[in-house]
Amino acid sequence: MADPLRIGYLVPQFPGQTHIFFWREVRELERMGHEVHLLSTRMPPPGLISHDWSQEAIARTTYLGEVAPLDALTALARLLPRGLPGWILREGPQFGRDVALTLSAAKALTRYAAAHGLDHVHAHSCARAGLIAALAARMGGPDYSLTLHGPLSDYGPGQRFKWRGARFATVITRKLLDEVHEELGDAVPARTPVRPMGVDTEELRRETPYEPAEPGRPIRLFSCGRLNVVKGHQDLMSAVRQLLDQGVNVRLEIAGEDDAGGSGYRQELEQHLARLRLRDHVKLLGAISADAVRDKLLESHVFVLASWHEPLGVAYMEAMACGLPTIGTDAGGVRELIEDDVTGRLVPPKEPSVLARAIRELAQNPETARRLADAGRAHVEQHFRASLGAETLVEEIRHAQATRP
Repeated sequence: MADPLRIGYLVPQFPGQTHIFFWREVRELERMGHEVHLLSTRMPPPGLISHDWSQEAIARTTYLGEVAPLDALTALARLLPRGLPGWILREGPQFGRDVALTLSAAKALTRYAAAHGLDHVHAHSCARAGLIAALAARMGGPDYSLTLHGPLSDYGPGQRFKWRGARFATVITRKLLDEVHEELGDAVPARTPVRPMGVDTEELRRETPYEPAEPGRPIRLFSCGRLNVVKGHQDLMSAVRQLLDQGVNVRLEIAGEDDAGGSGYRQELEQHLARLRLRDHVKLLGAISADAVRDKLLESHVFVLASWHEPLGVAYMEAMACGLPTIGTDAGGVRELIEDDVTGRLVPPKEPSVLARAIRELAQNPETARRLADAGRAHVEQHFRASLGAETLVEEIRHAQATRP
């Protein structure tokens, strides 16, 4: 058996409200016998630290984000003769600013990797966390890799710099991989497998059969996602208003918080909720723990997330793993997870009326709801379990070690 790997696992602002996927992957890597060193840029705002494992994660995470001028100058001296000025000229002033902000973190990562004998650093981001890993490697630090979780445009400048130095990368959908090849060309590593995020299908499972809504009883809807305009929660609220006006008795709970910990977009959603007179029918739960999300999924009748754009959607996976009929939007890479009327329902984004009709049809057709619940669970269990991501990561690191120049 090969020796266990010592893996640096770099996630920005860890542990945030949507980071249960990373924690699952870390646990799976450790179950495989590997040594995982959690690294991050900085802690998220307190309002976004919600999981029952958050304090354990914080205690074992090394935060690299503190700006240390002497370390930054030392890092710059190492990088100047290694082509950094040319990259800054090519990539532009915003990239230069990002480099300046991450130099000391890259130096700290190099020092940490040497002290702990890391074999490899995997950055679960192509933004500044990916830049930290790339700069550290150019200063003599360990090999690194990247995961792309969304459109390249979301992750800032300098993508060619980050990708060209990576030993491998993973991308969560085929659609994103096509975009990466089109935009970055020969900067893309030779090995860039499509590996979606995954969920713990043993933890997220139903002990008793799914039961649709009973006639005359409220339909319990659940949604989960950051409170951000692109998540479409406002469209879902508008759909709920239409259903109520049509005489459909419905209740909606939304788990998630805005990136400011409650003082940002949440306030706009509260105003929208008030304008639609939905205070008795819609509840914003804030950031809740993974266990609380699972409990809500198991007690609901339908899961709905009305995103305007979703690279893939861990929230959809969690709902499907729990055997809950799921309605998503045909936006981004969601159709690589949900096949309409086979493993769930897909509707166009930004169309509350169509969304309301899909909810009503599921509520009125219990056999369809049961069929989609069963098919969704089987699909996630086969193709989107968390262990697959960990296995891919180990396989690619082993290959990178075996083929290192």
